[in-house]
Amino acid sequence: MTGLAQTGHSVHYLPLTNSDWQTSKGTIPPEILVEEPLQNSGSVKWLRFPTLVRQLKDRLKRIQPELIHAGPIHQSAALAALSNFHPLVSMSWGSDLLWATRDPRVAFITRRTLARSDAFVGDCQAVKKAAIAYGMNEDRIVIFPWGVDLNHFSPNGSLQIRERLGWENEFILISTRSFEPLYGVDLIIKAFIQLAPNFTNLRLILLGDGSQREVFKSWLDEEGLLARVHFAGVVDRERLPDHYRSANIYISASRSDGSSVSLMEALACGIPALVSDIAGNCEWVEPGLNGWRFNDGDVVSLVRTLRTVLEQPERLRDFGIAARTIAESRANWQDNFPKLLGAYQIALDHVAGKTL
Repeated sequence: MTGLAQTGHSVHYLPLTNSDWQTSKGTIPPEILVEEPLQNSGSVKWLRFPTLVRQLKDRLKRIQPELIHAGPIHQSAALAALSNFHPLVSMSWGSDLLWATRDPRVAFITRRTLARSDAFVGDCQAVKKAAIAYGMNEDRIVIFPWGVDLNHFSPNGSLQIRERLGWENEFILISTRSFEPLYGVDLIIKAFIQLAPNFTNLRLILLGDGSQREVFKSWLDEEGLLARVHFAGVVDRERLPDHYRSANIYISASRSDGSSVSLMEALACGIPALVSDIAGNCEWVEPGLNGWRFNDGDVVSLVRTLRTVLEQPERLRDFGIAARTIAESRANWQDNFPKLLGAYQIALDHVAGKTL
């Protein structure tokens, strides 16, 4: 939201739930006007949509916005669409569209939401294709891959995490995904357990948290490997680059993703990536250039690919240089942010065209 705060416009942030607010607290610039969440506790149930829509309409009467930007598609954007407010810019969070076909109810809500959207924002080509399949007009779709601050996320800087852990001479993997089934951290743990006995210098840094945390710890403890894994917890933005730079490679086994910001951060820090071969990752990681890919959900493929990485450490330097080059060309926040403002203009123009 930092970019929006600097546009000079009055920007309000309306969290759907208190959980959303707690997650984002500390990242909201002071220029953003934060509203009370629509729902104080619990997960959002579709049976509550009528009540939430009425509450949203009341808020909109008070705030009087010129435009709404909402996502993910089947929750916040769906509520905004049901309020009949225009112009509406709906934004995908990746998995909300890419996995929508797994639940007919989600697919139905997705189609209805996009039909009422004046513009759509996605972060990769795979999401764009999904939006078109659900009926969104291609002319009103903007690909906005977010991006990162290339000065902050840079190969240049300290390696304090490596030094503090006493792992100066070890081969370190880093994962930054939540400990939930969607993100496949369980595959990373299983691959690590299989390879650790033969690669005694192998280490793993895990950022984040989630419902599977204690399960992962018990697996590692049973194998006597807990001391070779650092559970760093949730790390603030200021300390993230040091964690990336302290690793040899970034690893993600996510089952669904658009353009992952974590992946872009790692590439910007000059860290090669080993990722699942889902569509979003394939747009950023090119085998033989800046990293490696393995078959989605396949721990055997992950072990085989990671073994190749460990046996060819001489390739890391060139891959790291290529990673930074790709980040500079495609993941620069300053270059990408105007695309979001362009989506806003498309939505405003679409509404203006309908009212002529």
